[in-house]
Amino acid sequence: MTSSIPQRRRLGATDLSVFPVCLGGNVFGWTADRAASFAVLDAYREAGGNFVDTADVYSAWVPGHRGGESEEVLGAWLRERRCRDEVVIATKVGMGGPDSAAGLSAEKILHACDGSLRRLGVERIDLYYAHRDDAATPLEETLGAFDRLVRAGKVRHLGASNYAAPRLAAALDLSARAGLARFAVLQPEYNLVSRGGYEGALADLCAARGLGVCTYYALASGFLTGKYGPGLPPPTARAGKVNALLADPGAKAVLAAAREVARAHGATVAQVALAWQLRSPRVTAPIASATSAAQVRDMAGAVEVALTPDDVARLEGAGGR
Repeated sequence: MTSSIPQRRRLGATDLSVFPVCLGGNVFGWTADRAASFAVLDAYREAGGNFVDTADVYSAWVPGHRGGESEEVLGAWLRERRCRDEVVIATKVGMGGPDSAAGLSAEKILHACDGSLRRLGVERIDLYYAHRDDAATPLEETLGAFDRLVRAGKVRHLGASNYAAPRLAAALDLSARAGLARFAVLQPEYNLVSRGGYEGALADLCAARGLGVCTYYALASGFLTGKYGPGLPPPTARAGKVNALLADPGAKAVLAAAREVARAHGATVAQVALAWQLRSPRVTAPIASATSAAQVRDMAGAVEVALTPDDVARLEGAGGR
């Protein structure tokens, strides 16, 4: 069964028009080398994709890396393909990287932005996120620095990742009072097996204030691809999270339900997990990463999977939380 999901969605109240599935760049320069990353980006573009998410900290956790590797790979691809104007680029600051330690002080934000612009090889970042809240820095300082970047033309729109509802509301209220550029997009963790952190107050706030929502771990670190299990262990990079879910009865029940729905639609489990989000009014664009062109084509195919209300009820009633 196919659907009629538009190939572009408006991202909240911004002027950004994006493909419904955002390509995660956390793997670039990590589990996908330059050649594999270029193949992934090419396949995503060929599928109609135009929205890529990265961060300055990607992939500082890898021995010998400093952070910024993902941005460098993406920047090299943009230059070689000469397609900058076709791609909406999102990156983040605040969790540390090659240009600054973690935190959202004005100095760190301004310095880190220049580093990201240089690695990406662009004059302006389309969507610049605070990667996580920094309670040690006053919101006035953080938002003032982001506003300076918007006014200077270095950043087009702002987003917040990993913010709790009270802090996000406070930031939005402060921006309104002070006439500062505001957060227009939220990036929370959200998927079929991890729903409670976003559903409720945070989702209600985004709906009330008109924020776009781009969810990360949309496939639960690969668990919701359905390809891991007995005899099919996840790669080392994802083993901890996936193995924990494989041992969780509720998560396994969700996976079983997703498999049933996938069979009914002639789809893959990953497509069903993404399609569930694509049909939710709480989500603008789920983020999913890929290490091969085949994986990209699979996730892009989620826009063609038309879940019924019964499908949604089956998925949501299977044990997610």
